[in-house]
Amino acid sequence: MSLLLILIPLISSALLLLARPAGTRAIALAATVANLGVTAFACVGFTGDGSFNYEFSLPWVADAGITFRLGMDGISLLMVLLTNLLAPLIVLGSYGRTLEDESRYYGLVMLMLAALNGVFMALDGLVFYIFYELALIPIYFICAIWGGQDRIRVTLKFFIYTFIGSLFMLVSLLYVYLQTPGSHSFAWEDLAQVQLAPGAANWVILGFFLAFAVKMPVFPFHTWQPDTYTTSPTGGTMLLAGIMLKMGTYGVIRWMVPLAPEGMHTMTPVFIVLAVIGIVYASIIAVKQSDFKRLVAYSSIAHVGLIAAGIMAWNKTGVQGGLIQMLNHGINVVGLFFIVDLIERRLGTRTLADMGGIAKSAPKFATLFMIIMLGSVAVPLTNGFPGEFLLLNGIWNYNMWLGIVAGLTIIFGAVYMLRAYGLAVFGEANEATAKFEDVNGREMLVLGVIAALVIVLGFFPGWILNLTDGSVNRILGAVQF
Repeated sequence: MSLLLILIPLISSALLLLARPAGTRAIALAATVANLGVTAFACVGFTGDGSFNYEFSLPWVADAGITFRLGMDGISLLMVLLTNLLAPLIVLGSYGRTLEDESRYYGLVMLMLAALNGVFMALDGLVFYIFYELALIPIYFICAIWGGQDRIRVTLKFFIYTFIGSLFMLVSLLYVYLQTPGSHSFAWEDLAQVQLAPGAANWVILGFFLAFAVKMPVFPFHTWQPDTYTTSPTGGTMLLAGIMLKMGTYGVIRWMVPLAPEGMHTMTPVFIVLAVIGIVYASIIAVKQSDFKRLVAYSSIAHVGLIAAGIMAWNKTGVQGGLIQMLNHGINVVGLFFIVDLIERRLGTRTLADMGGIAKSAPKFATLFMIIMLGSVAVPLTNGFPGEFLLLNGIWNYNMWLGIVAGLTIIFGAVYMLRAYGLAVFGEANEATAKFEDVNGREMLVLGVIAALVIVLGFFPGWILNLTDGSVNRILGAVQF
């Protein structure tokens, strides 16, 4: 089953890139729906005791201890669910744009989907690294070919940041691999059993952190993000913000902390302070933004900073809050970027000052926008609330003052999102917004599914916590510092 989640999009990608058949959109959508079906089947038969389910293992370079090994515990399955839940919505969301060479575009999306699933299921360190790097290739071309103004410079900066960060991770992986006893092994369990000297552990954990901090991104490694999110085509932005940045937060839980726990005593305070600085910094900048897409980009930095701080506090409340918020942030940010795209296609602008009065001509759009916006603000009974509550609780338990500063995200988030909603939806309509078309059937489906998830996950967050509980208990019990 694990292998299927990679093979379905990989075969679809090869078909779309090489054969370039007719019905490109339908093939991409069918592949994503098939993957979602496989994921749903995996959820039904999942054993949530913390062990790895649906393992697939094939010796690759046996003499070097490299095995193509996949599997899912609760943490992995949640990320696989996020990936394959959002993929059909991202494909449907791209239908509204006329794209040159659609076959190549959707082929690259499918290739990225295969790599993302591989990242979240890999149980061999080198296989994880390969999928981690593979995910960079399709998104680079998606942004560079179909992006907006100045896309080459912006995309090159993104590529350099992430590629250099990944090299630091590779060095850390290789160092731990060389410390495994006997014939060396990249197996996750073997790497996690290595006992590192405190000095070496500090360098190892720093190498992992540089890779994952760039991907999330965490302050001050975030400078590539606003330009890349703003310049990328909407589908690329949704892939980056909704799924790809979770590679960083997932990497912290699965690889960084378990492989170098000896370095956490020294490095955790630094990592958490950087994450909290990023929350406040990005929130303040988001308040000042006039470009709606750029505002959502900075809000994403703030939300992910909170997730990173909660995870690195390394208590059950913080880690569980991080996991549930990784899912919910992905859902909400994809919805927000799709809303930005709808507004830009109808009005030809993303400037908030040029909007206003949309609610009068598009009441269904305004209602769906409001639900998704409230989820992003973490209003009680929306999906954003349980995760943020647990995250702030986890940070507070680590350090009261950091918890107080991190809590500013609630205030700032309400300020910039309510401001944006008010400027776009309320007030006097102008000549353009008076003719703003309400959502059509396809747009209603995408936004309706996201809005429904905002409400359902707000009322019933317990099943997510139950899904990951066994795995979180196991990893916290095994990794203490």
